[in-house]
Amino acid sequence: MRVCFYTLGCKVNQNETGALAQLFEQNGFTVVEEKDGADVYVVNSCTVTNFGDQKSRKWLRRAKQQYEKIFQKE
Repeated sequence: MRVCFYTLGCKVNQNETGALAQLFEQNGFTVVEEKDGADVYVVNSCTVTNFGDQKSRKWLRRAKQQYEKIFQKE
């Protein structure tokens, strides 16, 4: 399976995403860029600031429109 990470926030968030990516890879996932499409999307965001919240919601809305099938229930 392919996994894509979207990270917002400070260096801590970036380090956490790196650690998560390693765990996913160790469990058989392939880390891909957003443009390549993925089976799993992980959003790692900081909610300390209102700006981070807004940017996360904006990305999720865009992803929902672009990849509508991943948000549908089966």
